[in-house]
Order: sequence, then C-alpha cells, then structure tokens
Amino acid sequence: MGTVAELVRRQWGDHRTGLRDERTTLTHHQVAAGAAARAALLTELMPDRPGSEPHLGLLLDNTPEYPLWLGAAALAGAAAAGINPTRRGAELARDIRHTGCRVLVTQRAHLPLLDGLPLPGLRVLVTDTDAYAALLAPYATATPDDAFLRPARPDSRLLLYFTSGSTGAPKAAVCSQGRLAAAGASLVSHFGVTPDDTHYICMPMFHGNAVIADWAPALAAGAGIALRARFSASRFLPDVRHFGATYFTYVGRAVQYLLATPESPDDRDHRLRLGFGTEAGAVDAARFEARFGARLVEGYGSSEGGAAIQRTAGTPAGAIGRAAPGDDLAVVDPETRRECPPARFSPTGVLLNADEAVGELVNRGRSPFEGYWRNPDADAARLRAGWYWTGDLFYRDADGFLYFAGRTDDRLRVDSENLAAAMIENILARWDRAAGVAVYAIPDPVSGDQVMAALALRPGAAFDPTAFAAFLEAQSDLGTKMSPTYVRVMPELPLTATNKIHRVALRRVGLTTPDPLWWRPAPTAPYEPLTPESRERVRRRYERQNRPFPGQLPPPRG
Repeated sequence: MGTVAELVRRQWGDHRTGLRDERTTLTHHQVAAGAAARAALLTELMPDRPGSEPHLGLLLDNTPEYPLWLGAAALAGAAAAGINPTRRGAELARDIRHTGCRVLVTQRAHLPLLDGLPLPGLRVLVTDTDAYAALLAPYATATPDDAFLRPARPDSRLLLYFTSGSTGAPKAAVCSQGRLAAAGASLVSHFGVTPDDTHYICMPMFHGNAVIADWAPALAAGAGIALRARFSASRFLPDVRHFGATYFTYVGRAVQYLLATPESPDDRDHRLRLGFGTEAGAVDAARFEARFGARLVEGYGSSEGGAAIQRTAGTPAGAIGRAAPGDDLAVVDPETRRECPPARFSPTGVLLNADEAVGELVNRGRSPFEGYWRNPDADAARLRAGWYWTGDLFYRDADGFLYFAGRTDDRLRVDSENLAAAMIENILARWDRAAGVAVYAIPDPVSGDQVMAALALRPGAAFDPTAFAAFLEAQSDLGTKMSPTYVRVMPELPLTATNKIHRVALRRVGLTTPDPLWWRPAPTAPYEPLTPESRERVRRRYERQNRPFPGQLPPPRG
C-alpha cells in the first residue's frame, strides 16, 4: 500500500496544469513545490515532541491553499483536520480543541469566527495576507524530501474529518495515508480516470466526500483539479466549461439545485462525463443525464470507510450495487442480528415486504474503519460483536443487489409499520413541481409517528393540493401508510454544511413553522391549509394524550 506523500512527490517535474481556481493556475510541479514549502514551515512551527500530536486545522474555503496544505501534511507526516466554517462559538472552539490542532490555517473572511474563542497556544496563519507570504518565503526552494515531522507510512494518520451528524457533537473520523491513497486508486480504476481528466471540486473540502472521492483520485491519476470556493448552482456550468471539467462529486441536494437552474439550449456544451456521489435519487439522476448529457453514478461508502458498495454492469435501476471486494455486507435486523429476507417486488417494481426486508447494513468482514479520534464510545457503537454497523437502512434483492432505504434515525413507524424516509422521498421527487423533497417523522398524537414532508417547489410553481393528492394516488409504489399527513411548502430546504437535508432542524420546528402548511385531517381527506384554529385543535389532541406537540408550540395565553 502506498502513501499520499508518494503521490505528492510524483508531481515534481510535471509541468502540466495541475490546480486552478478563478484567480490562480499552478502546474503539478508548482503544487508539489508549494506543498514542500508548507511542509518545511510545519517542521518549524510544531516540532515533534512527546505527548503532542502534529495536527493542524484547515478553516478554509475551497481555495488552492486547501490542497496545498493537505499535500504538506502528507509530506510532513502530520494530520489535517477539516474545520467546518458553518460552526460557531463554543462548537467551533470544541472542534479545534478536540482534534488537538496546534496550528490553524485560515483566511481573512473566517477570522471573525475566532474572535473571543478560548484557544490557548494555537498558532493562526491567515493565508491571504502579506505576513503569510513573508512567512512562507524562506522555504520557497524546499523539495518534497527536505523536511518532515514523522516518516510518512501507510498507517500514518493524515485526515481528521468530522462526520456530518446533526445530533450531538460531530465525531472526527481518522483516515490514514494508505487508506486515502488506496481509495483514490480504486476510483481511478473504477471510473477510468486519466491524466487528461480535470476534477471539479465544488463540495466543501472539510468534508470527506470532496477529499476522498474527488481530490484523491485526481492525485492518484495525475489529473488536473479545478476549485470552486463554495458550491454555486449558477456557476456550475460556466465553471465546467471554463476549466474543461470532466468529473465532479456531489452530496445531498446539490443535484436538485442544479436541476432548478433555468434550462438552456447549450446545457450539453461541455466536457463533463461523470458525476459521483450520494442522495441524488434515481429520478433526478435520470433528469440530470437527460438534460446535461453526463452520467451520475450513485455510490455508497460510509464516511468512516467501514463499508463500500460498487455499481457494476447489470445493476438494476434504483439499486446502488453490490459489496466491494473484501466486504461481507449483510442487511440485518439490529435487534435480533438475523439477516433480513430478500426483497420481493411486484411486476411494476413495488417493494412488497419493506417491513421485513429493510434492515441495517453491516460489514461482517474485515473493516477498513480506522476509528474516531479520541472517542472510544463512538468506536464501540460502530464496532459491535465483531461487525461494523453503518447506521444506514438497506434492503437486498434475491441477486444480492443492495438498495438504500435511509438512515436508521430516518425510520418512521406508522400504524405499527416501519417506513424509510428515503423511500418516500424518492417517490415524492417524481412530482414535476418539486425541486426538493424531505420526509421526516413527527410524533403521532396517540402513538408512533406521522409522515411529514417539506417541499421546495420549482421556479414559478405553486402548491396545488388537488394536483398533489392526484399525483400521490397515481403512484403505484406509494404504500397506504406512506402518504404525508402534513406538507410544509418552503422556498428552499434547510441544509447542513455538506448539502445534506437538515432533518433535525425540520423536526425541531415541526408544526410551528410560519411556512405554508397543508394537512389531511383524515387519511382519505383532501389536503387543506393548517390554520391557527385547526393547529390549536391538533395541539389539544396531543395534550389530551400527554404527547409532545411537534415543535412544542406553547399554549395560547389568556
């Protein structure tokens, strides 16, 4: 197994274009030289000493400094922690302290985030300043072999990247040089990445998706890299054309935002051939390919590296694929640990036995999971009884193909039937007026859950309750318990920093939202607006059952 440091060194002497953004163009050789200069600076700023880890934090947008410092960490034998700039105050300080950062690399735009935070002993470098340029200048002639804190080995810690969970403090997953290099090489092989490709990185680099699935394969193949500081749907196609991008990655709702941009006759005028990511959904993936002429490949790999699914020839529509080589994946009942029965489908593809077929995906084989940084409780939750538990819901067909059904915390229980939010979302996403869909559970007034949906509509569209009800009635795979009781119409869906739907925020607001809210007083009733008067009647139903009202709307005064 190789190292990322070796891949960075391999760029030395390669004078093809290697890294670009709106303002900067660097050759591969200049990228290697820039990483070497920063590695040499690191050896001065945080010399190795007992009891202190060589960790640096990167509080940066997707600027050229980000991959340069990743390369520097690899050469120096240090580890880089991606710090999320959407975090604030005590949470931001906690992330920096938890990962043991001794140096923090940031930019002037993010300096206000650090004001007043208790970060004793932290050395802060501000990249877009004269002081930073002067600090780097003495190391301009450094080579990739000039300086290191610790020897770079395959098992050397390289990344500490926070998982995007929105309940409790995020956990910092560990990724070694060997695992990252192997992940890059695997994607190069799987997608046929060549040195002539250009990888467009528009997802945030503090998240594992952009680094593992976009930067690493480009580095492994010797491909070029183009950066967008922050994802922009309106700038996507102009960037793809300007940089000649051929590959990009996405997570969460990014694809829906791209589809919501105005159509143009030149939508296919580009070199883009492939997008790789998660959570686009089969409907929007097909819409993307039909409009832009580029294929989207839905993949699956837990952020922590504990399980991976690969799409192969013959993968059915809607399936992710089969287990990657070396993984022994199973769909199990988390309570009994018994393997769930295979999925059964109707002639039209409707899943007939969701209640028994959907379970948690586990890896029973040797897992590449390398743990969380100083979080043994989280490690123990992932590794139980010798298995790696993904926390994700799946079902498997008789041929072994795996289908994503949602997160374990996105499961709903309606009238004693278990449902997966992602499965309902995939159906609602077919409505031609919907630009984005989120499905989540709210407490039922008596027991279990009710289905609530948040809809962001396409430009110019309005919510028509009769048309929506007719659409639901026409969906042959929408089970009788899946129809939303409540529909919240929003200008846009709330997202986490990694463009995933922020369901915790949606559940927290519940029925107290100021957005237009529609409901069905009975399962077969038409949708009607939830007025203040009807909302108060609903609240009293919860109160009589001593159940929490979704959003905890306080009782009226007087």
